Amino acid sequence: MSDRNRKVLYEILQKDGNKECADCKTKENVDWASCNLGIFLCQDCAGIHRSLGVDHSRVKSIKLDNWDDEQVKKMAEAGNENVNKYYEQHLPKYYKQPTKNDKDVLKIQFIKAKYVRKEFIYPDKQAPYSENKKEGQLFKKGRDRRDYLPRNFIVNSKENCIQYYNKNELIDSIPLDDVNVVLAPEKMDVPNGLQIIFTQNRNTRNIFVDCKDPKEAVDWFTSIRSAKLERRRLAHPASSEEELAQDLTVDFACEGWLSKRGPKKERYRRRWFTLDRRKLMYFSEPLGAVPKGEAYIGHRDAGFSIENTNSYGKVDPLEFILKTSERDFDLKAETIDDKDRWINVLNTVISTPPSPADIRRFTMMKC
Repeated sequence: MSDRNRKVLYEILQKDGNKECADCKTKENVDWASCNLGIFLCQDCAGIHRSLGVDHSRVKSIKLDNWDDEQVKKMAEAGNENVNKYYEQHLPKYYKQPTKNDKDVLKIQFIKAKYVRKEFIYPDKQAPYSENKKEGQLFKKGRDRRDYLPRNFIVNSKENCIQYYNKNELIDSIPLDDVNVVLAPEKMDVPNGLQIIFTQNRNTRNIFVDCKDPKEAVDWFTSIRSAKLERRRLAHPASSEEELAQDLTVDFACEGWLSKRGPKKERYRRRWFTLDRRKLMYFSEPLGAVPKGEAYIGHRDAGFSIENTNSYGKVDPLEFILKTSERDFDLKAETIDDKDRWINVLNTVISTPPSPADIRRFTMMKC
């Protein structure tokens, strides 16, 4: 690349919208570009674009590759903002746009939907997740078993439910309004795994399902978000789409192994902890259907806090105490990094005033 082209390319990179990745919006490592699309990309998204094939996206390094005059001209004429206006012109508010930290399956399927299937240009291509009712077969993990068995699932926004059947027998019907769903392939050790979380009889329930391919997993994930947004539209007709689409689903704030003592200060027991918004749950294993216990994490003004110590006053660099309005939890991490991660996340939650939705979820836990 000539010095002139290099200088022009870096000038284009400084324009509005080009300093961040066109797809995941990170500002880190935006050192790549698709020269036929005319967009700037981070390293991770550039790798996904490269996998699409040169018919869809031709990836080049800004720093290392040679650029000819026509390619630089294309980057100047296009740019992230102009290209996104075209390829995202019908991007639904309920579709979760991936960030740098989201699961690879979501980033890959978003980029394929955007540039290969062109789902956000032609709304009719959104049918697999935009209809009021989605039906299909998923493979559900047995509550007390490791194997995944075929079950028929239905997401129905008009009936406000997710239902699943064993052949023609209804097994469960779950209200949509308080459902959360996360993509969980690594945790489940299946390639296209989803975890569906809901409250039933004051207890949290988990359902783990596997899909036949990554697109189907993201379609089901998005279908649940679409159905939840439709419910909110009916309940709050005066609210904007942007307001209603907030927090349709929420990734877990933190997950991992911790050891805990019981209220009588028994020996530590290793448990899998999950923090879902303000609800802290612990399970005997990562794929537990029902938690062994759960606690609401409120605001520090209500007596919630973290102490970087233990209840015996002895020095143990891995122990800390979570103080709630009902009891203290003696906890022990497996590494210093894990301890710091949990303390930072819990302190963030405790420092944040609860929203009306948080308070309602707390009420459901108590009723």
